[in-house]
Amino acid sequence: MTTPDAWRAVLETLVETGHLVGPADLGRTVTEAVAPTGAEAVLYLVDYEQRTLRPMPPATGEPEPVDGSAAGRAFAVGRTVAGPPAWVPVVNGTERLGVLRVVPPPGADPYPTLAGARLVAGMAGHLITAKNLYGDDLQRIRRSRPMTPAADLLWKLLPPLTFASRQLVVTAVLEPCYEVGGDAFDYAVDGDVARLAIYDAVGKGMRAALATAATLGAVRAGRVGGAGLAEGAAAADRVLVDEFRDSRFVTAVLAELSLSDGRLRYVNAGHPPPVLLRAGRAVRTLDGGGRTPLGVLAGDTPVAEAVFEPGDRLLLYTDGVTEARDPFGAQFGLDRLVALAESVAAEDLPAAETLRRMSHAVIDHQAGSPRDDATLVMVEWSPAAAARAVP
Repeated sequence: MTTPDAWRAVLETLVETGHLVGPADLGRTVTEAVAPTGAEAVLYLVDYEQRTLRPMPPATGEPEPVDGSAAGRAFAVGRTVAGPPAWVPVVNGTERLGVLRVVPPPGADPYPTLAGARLVAGMAGHLITAKNLYGDDLQRIRRSRPMTPAADLLWKLLPPLTFASRQLVVTAVLEPCYEVGGDAFDYAVDGDVARLAIYDAVGKGMRAALATAATLGAVRAGRVGGAGLAEGAAAADRVLVDEFRDSRFVTAVLAELSLSDGRLRYVNAGHPPPVLLRAGRAVRTLDGGGRTPLGVLAGDTPVAEAVFEPGDRLLLYTDGVTEARDPFGAQFGLDRLVALAESVAAEDLPAAETLRRMSHAVIDHQAGSPRDDATLVMVEWSPAAAARAVP
């Protein structure tokens, strides 16, 4: 019976069984926990490309496309799509993981079922994130083809693709997701300060991945220890010079955003300048704070400043985005990227969905395997954007 008490019992079951369940059994655990209500429930996980939603075992059936399906619409906009079947977004915080397919009991009022299913989807998101660390089954479901060792290394170092607080959304996308070797991003939101970074190591493959990993670790260690932007850049310089003998370097943007007054401080180590969007329009590139790439020793590191207004978006990207070429050799280019950001912003989508669509536009422009890593990061300082990120 789909009563509040019945769905409370489902949550209790998930909490109690969740202590001992392994990654391979999560799908079965959720389906069996919901069964006493008379409803049917199946978990689907999104693949790394964010193009397909895949049923978790023991469920069978065809995957659901993110574009052009009811399941995909629930995932994309973060809202329940009524059915039957109904599709409920599954997130951990605001990190999009998949959807929950729900069929209410025959002849029953569907609304109590949907209300209960939203609670189950929330618990499932937390369980998926927690159990992912203890096995490989969830990663197997999400992968459509083998991942290179370099890509596997970097993915395990990255924070979740999306985070939101009451004032801020940070979201990122990396392509090609199975072969990325030198690109990475990072963030940490503590109190009223958001710290952000995007990296692009010279070269490809494992050597590039190792350089990026070393840089990421050096900047993080300094950040946790209280280092500022210039000190973090200096720590990256040292580790790259000490550990690599082939003049290995990494371009980067390191930034700090004050969530109390919108003041942005940043360093640009030989990286493409970020783009500031205001009211859905690109208003400027952030051209200050320039220094040599990380690993190329220089003098003092200048720290530039800019001021955010409520609702502003900052778009960071690697050169694999703007230098992506179509079959005729035409680059995607900064102008096209800016126009795309403006057009997608007009759709008033969650920030993560905005970036997913932009990333796919870059991939589709190439009509084939990307020649270089392509990473996008978007930061939005806006309570409204944070609210859109919540299912």
